[in-house]
Order: sequence, then C-alpha cells, then structure tokens
Amino acid sequence: MSDNSFELYAFWRTSATYRVRVALALKGLTAKERIVDLEKGEQRDPEFLKLNPMGAIPALRVSNDAAPLTQSLAILEYLEETAPEPALLPADPLGRARVRSLALMMAADTHPLVVPRVRKVLTGEHGFDAEAWKAWQTRWFTTGLQAMEQRLAAEPDTGTFCHGDRVTIADICLCSIPAVMQVFGIKAEGVPTVDRIVAACNAMPEFADADPFRQEGAPAR
Repeated sequence: MSDNSFELYAFWRTSATYRVRVALALKGLTAKERIVDLEKGEQRDPEFLKLNPMGAIPALRVSNDAAPLTQSLAILEYLEETAPEPALLPADPLGRARVRSLALMMAADTHPLVVPRVRKVLTGEHGFDAEAWKAWQTRWFTTGLQAMEQRLAAEPDTGTFCHGDRVTIADICLCSIPAVMQVFGIKAEGVPTVDRIVAACNAMPEFADADPFRQEGAPAR
C-alpha cells in the first residue's frame, strides 16, 4: 500500500461507510474498497473481528504497518488532521464544538439505534417482525432528524450548510442519515431546514457519488 492510498472495508448501504466515502472525496483522496457483506454476516467472520472486534464497518487501513482505523468520526478526524484542506471543521473552538455536537447527534444518538445488530436482537429476542422493525427505524430516524431540525432552524450559525456556508463534518453526518433512510423507504416529515441542507449537499458530486445505490453490490432502485 502506497503512502497516499487507503483500503476501506465497506458495504453499500451503511451510513457510517457513506460518511467516510464523502470525506475522502472532499479531501481528494481515494480508497480501494473491500466489501464486507452485512447481509451474509461477514462482519462476524473471525478474520474481520481481528480488524474490528465490534464487528462493524467501516474500517480504514491507512498503512501496512498500522492497525485499521475504526469508527467513522475517528476516521473523519484523522483525515482532517492529515489532509487539512479543504477544512471540514471551523477554525474557532466554539464553531468546532458546535459542528462536532451536530455530527454526534446523527452518528452517536441516531444511527446506533437502527444498525443490524440492534435489528438482530429485536427480531431474534423480542418478537419484532418486519413491520415492527420498520416502525422502530421510522421512530428513531424521525426523532433524530426533528431534533436536528430544531437546532438548525433556531441557531444563528446555520447557513447554506449546517455551519455557515462551507461543508463540515456535521453536513456529512447529517446527510448519512437520509441517504440510508431512502434504502428502507423511510421519510421524515416536518424537517424543512434539514431537507434544504441535504439538497444543497447532494448537489455536490462528492455527496452524490456516495449515494448507497451507486455503490458496488447495491440493488437497482
């Protein structure tokens, strides 16, 4: 592996992998993807668990000599520190804290409630059928986006994007949620500011190219 190439353990539909794809593209970086098929349970294979004991993706190998990086926000922070332009965090401490806070609302408070391991427990141990699982997804996707809407609509630092008029990590994390909601046929209502910002991001090729349905292994729409 050369110094300027990466290896990304990925799957077509995941919100966390989407974030890394967008960040790499915005930084002008590329990664060779290695597919970990969640539908086949490949994230629980012993060889993959050596890379990430949580059995989750993405994982980003940045060199042959280092363990792969895991956790999408940690990967985004690494890319920000090692490829600082274009900046995905504001220059001022308060701005950086706000962007991280918004990002975590999506990546830490919303996304973990709807991942495959949660579905496995709810369907396998608590009697959820497909309808109940979709209702669960809808509830928590909508709760997260409506909370995001409340902040973005009220806070003066919101601009064209989540923070001012430049894309930040907050926008990447925000867009990762509706990007996956479309896969499951779920739409949140009453979030006009969110919808406006997501549309502005999706007009950029770096976001459009990360659409789950454009990835290897994705089914036809």
